[in-house]
Amino acid sequence: MPGPLLDTLKGSTQNVAPVWLMRQAGRYLPEYRELRAEKGGFLELVYDSEAAAEVTVQPIRRFGFDGAILFSDILIVPHAMGQGLEFLAGEGPKLSPTLLETELDSFVHAYERFDPVYETVRLTRAQIADTVTMLGFAGSPWTVATYMIAGEGSKDQGPARLLAYRDPSRMQAICDAIAEVSIEYLRGQIDAGAEAVQLFDSWAGSLAPDEFERWVVAPNAKIVAAIKQSHPDVPVIGFPKGAGAKLPVYARETGVDAVGLDETLDPAWANSVLPDGMPVQGNLDPLLVEAGGDALPKRVETILEAFKGRPHVFNLGHGIGQFTPIEHVEQLLRAVRGE
Repeated sequence: MPGPLLDTLKGSTQNVAPVWLMRQAGRYLPEYRELRAEKGGFLELVYDSEAAAEVTVQPIRRFGFDGAILFSDILIVPHAMGQGLEFLAGEGPKLSPTLLETELDSFVHAYERFDPVYETVRLTRAQIADTVTMLGFAGSPWTVATYMIAGEGSKDQGPARLLAYRDPSRMQAICDAIAEVSIEYLRGQIDAGAEAVQLFDSWAGSLAPDEFERWVVAPNAKIVAAIKQSHPDVPVIGFPKGAGAKLPVYARETGVDAVGLDETLDPAWANSVLPDGMPVQGNLDPLLVEAGGDALPKRVETILEAFKGRPHVFNLGHGIGQFTPIEHVEQLLRAVRGE
């Protein structure tokens, strides 16, 4: 039987909001740090299906979250497209050569890199209860493109934004290619056992309104339509971080089943402008969970009250921080669940 998270994503309102947290499998957990030290680098861990499944299950075992989010990374897509990828300690991901240095068609595809990720989904699904929803994900084309173009993360996504202005046809080709690969990647995750998928557009907030329409709304709409064609019963969550006032347009025009809200949005405003009955996810500030204290349950109550009567998945406005104390996560869960 489907669990409360999947029911919520399909439009049901629960008495107690189901909970999962972005980056819930990761560095804030001592059991993750222990396994990471044993296995070595991040990418090696992602491609080790048994280890990645163990990491995915760890927060379910510890906290009883309602959803298990696949342990992987949005940059697996460019890696499978043939771009070099490494994770350097203290520096984050590096992709090479960049799309400022070479053309997309110079890459040699290596789609077999998706296979261990699919196996991670299968192994995880076999280890969790039927009532825990298995969540897959991919990065949205704009966000993935910013990394492929610059070769790393950047504060304002300047290299990608400049390319989009100077050579929109080339940017279109890049986003189209990412979208096509992402569609197949998400379909593979679903076929392996993912019951819902999330599109992470972490850098959506850096775009002007007309650019947002072209590079965020349109590519995400293309992916959602393709998933709906092949897997019509699988909910798609869209997370356009930083969308701000453009959120209602995103919600209406992409076709997503649910929207994730970052911490900068007023939940009461979001509730007032989103389509009636559309499930929402979010939007607690991850830093408030790191800080803990009396403000945490108060903010949880404010968010729950704002979305009362609407299908709501409790989550953060972005990924949980690596220095977040375990007891603060427990405090958060008590507040959500009324314990």
